[in-house]
Amino acid sequence: MKILTRAGLLATILLAAVATPLQAHVGDHPSIHDTVAGVIDRMKKQMSTNELSQLTPLKAEQFLTPGERQILATEHISFRVDKPVKVSVVRDTRLGDEPFWLRQQGFTQTSLTVTEGKLVYDVWQKNFDSVWVGLGVHSLSGGGNHYFVLLAPQTPGEKIKVSDLYPGQLRTATFTSGVEPYVDELATLKAVPEELKGQTLIRADTDREEDAAMVNVFRWTQYVSNEKPDQMVLTWSEDPRTTQTIQWRTSKEIKHGYVRYKKKTEGNLNGKFRTATAKTTRLETSKLLNDTIVHRHSCVLHGLSPGTSYLYSVGDGRADGWTAEAEFTTAPARTQPFSFIYMGDAQNGLDRWGTLVHNAYRSRPDAAFYLMAGDLVNRGAERHDWDSFFHNAEGVFDHRPLAPAIGNHECQGSQPRLYLEQFTLARNGPSTVPKERAYSFEYGNALFVILDSNLDPAKQAPWLEQQLSKTKAVWKFAVFHHPLYSSGGNRDNPEVRNCWGPIFDKYHLDMALQGHDHAYLRTYPMKGNQRVSSTKDGTVYILSVSGTKSYRQDPHDYTEFGMSNTATFQVLDIQINGNRLTYRAHDIDGKVRDELVIEK
Repeated sequence: MKILTRAGLLATILLAAVATPLQAHVGDHPSIHDTVAGVIDRMKKQMSTNELSQLTPLKAEQFLTPGERQILATEHISFRVDKPVKVSVVRDTRLGDEPFWLRQQGFTQTSLTVTEGKLVYDVWQKNFDSVWVGLGVHSLSGGGNHYFVLLAPQTPGEKIKVSDLYPGQLRTATFTSGVEPYVDELATLKAVPEELKGQTLIRADTDREEDAAMVNVFRWTQYVSNEKPDQMVLTWSEDPRTTQTIQWRTSKEIKHGYVRYKKKTEGNLNGKFRTATAKTTRLETSKLLNDTIVHRHSCVLHGLSPGTSYLYSVGDGRADGWTAEAEFTTAPARTQPFSFIYMGDAQNGLDRWGTLVHNAYRSRPDAAFYLMAGDLVNRGAERHDWDSFFHNAEGVFDHRPLAPAIGNHECQGSQPRLYLEQFTLARNGPSTVPKERAYSFEYGNALFVILDSNLDPAKQAPWLEQQLSKTKAVWKFAVFHHPLYSSGGNRDNPEVRNCWGPIFDKYHLDMALQGHDHAYLRTYPMKGNQRVSSTKDGTVYILSVSGTKSYRQDPHDYTEFGMSNTATFQVLDIQINGNRLTYRAHDIDGKVRDELVIEK
């Protein structure tokens, strides 16, 4: 296929050559992400706040330039076929007149429908004689369920071959009763029209429903930045025994950031202290109508003494620019008893979650750090949600490090950009996935492996096995979002279970700490997908939620204890006298709702 230059592309657009779509993001033209960002930026400059709040899909479409329209009409899903095909776009009827490109590309609505529960999908078809097929964005409103695609040869009886499928996470299947139309959800189609049976299905990714959303996306943040630092959070990007990573936010007027620190035994910060320079980066969120640009500051302190408490403050270097002192404690050099706190999804009701996390801190100030198993926020691509998260955690994560995993809600818009730009995490994960999306650290006599279940589990499996096989740690934990064993009825994750489960079994992972399903679950010890008699023989899988969103608890033969409509935080106490782990799940009032003791 000939790759067009920008001039060639524009010439093609002007000639309205829509019948020959371009290959997905190949050639000298912007991606959909960049195109949408450019459109939104132009909207904010040319429209009033009132116009932005009353934006409709039709008005958004009319605002597009011919070049933008072409990219959004052809760059969302693309593939190569070896024969002429009839393409069917199976679309959620709730979308109304969306997506705009169906009629633009010459698709015709048929009388066929597909149902999934109470949802009805209509079917739009068009013949493609060209080898390359490019289809457009799901919608400009972000509403409805993502469309999926069917392919049939124009010559009956021929076999077709699909290649170069973009995005890479999409998969093909045979369209028949019981098929799953999405790669990231377990929804099934119980019945399909006879006319469509046996066709090639391109399974869609529901996380991409909002890739081009321009309607009802403009927000105001309640927590505006200023020159005084806020959103202070501790993480570990290097050895927890001798380093500490500190991040915070200021308004864009503050160009530089510094940390001053000293051992707690040396007195308050007015005495002798050391100063370290932070790395300052610009964070821009185009869909915010206020406080669009802020500065994020991140500093790694090196050469710290193990097992030592430090006082620290952050600022811009001016005498009156420092925050009140906070503190952190490095990991011990030798094996000592310690405790940590684990939480599942915060996601919704972050003010209520803030009460829970502060109650956890007050009840167990001795806990060394916090683990979160993903979905820290509900809308990971929108900074106002992150501002609420940091605001409600103020006074906790600036005293105790946070080690987070990535959930699907961090990946809103397909990439966890704001997550990665606001947390500085270890870069020691597998080389096969982007840095900081998976990582590991040791604390005392325990190994913690943080995985990203949004990515291909097979790409992380060799690194996972290396981490578990080479460690000398007594206790081994894995933290990730999508559970191996679901508490619900239709949210199974067999790809993750079949890939990581055998590795957990082989090296006897003690506990898997998970999220995603909003109903509490503790499994029996599991090995080889079967219950075993003792924690000495199998892994215990925990699933919890710390926010206000709740799902139904369904019965399973692997469930030892479950409950619904209960936000919890979990305290894990590791004792070295007898190698005992005491696990307790507490509700928001601190009441113990579940308990387990593991001895080695």
